[in-house]
Amino acid sequence: QVQFVESGGGLVQPGGSLRLSCVASGIIFRFVDMGWYRQVPGKERELVASITSGRSTNYTDSVKGRFTISRDNAKNTVYLQMNSLKPEDTAVYYCNAVHRVTMRPLYDYWGQGTQVTVSS
Repeated sequence: QVQFVESGGGLVQPGGSLRLSCVASGIIFRFVDMGWYRQVPGKERELVASITSGRSTNYTDSVKGRFTISRDNAKNTVYLQMNSLKPEDTAVYYCNAVHRVTMRPLYDYWGQGTQVTVSS
């Protein structure tokens, strides 16, 4: 059974930093590409960062230079280091495996997500 458990969110001031973690189970983690998504009410969930099984990374333009995705295959965990946070980064953040060609989520299952709020 696929499961993703996200953590690390919180309330932070603009310019601050957070590190999100996502532990995956029920998949052969080291072989799959992983991604961090975010969603705000009324909008579609968007992919903000992805990392391949070979550790190549990709970012949406709005977070380039500020966010860093990484993975620890020994811990079945993917991380998202978020620096220089802006109010527009406020969202619920989720992780999922990523289809390498379509870049769409690989699984229909979503965890509970972790809320990130950037506000002074």
